[in-house]
Amino acid sequence: MANLHRGEIAAVIDGEEKTLCLTLGALAELEARLGAGDLAGLAERFAGGRVSARDLAAILGAGLRGAGHAISDDDLARMQVEGGLRGAAETAVRLLRATFGGADA
Repeated sequence: MANLHRGEIAAVIDGEEKTLCLTLGALAELEARLGAGDLAGLAERFAGGRVSARDLAAILGAGLRGAGHAISDDDLARMQVEGGLRGAAETAVRLLRATFGGADA
């Protein structure tokens, strides 16, 4: 069960409820993968609300691995997020809010 106080969220992926969490290691992975440089760079990248499919995959993959799921980016690319693309985007937003703070995490 996801613990919001630890920055965890739950999402249904491939028909199973999975926990996602952007740990320090997962955030470092995101910085490197997206060329953000630092946490401020990540925040700036996502603050504008424009996110690519590559960004969504990076966020969800890092969140799943941060929560302990041994999943590759290739595996994630074949999985279905409940709600489709919109569901993936909403999951990414909830995960970022749970990590960095914000209403309705």
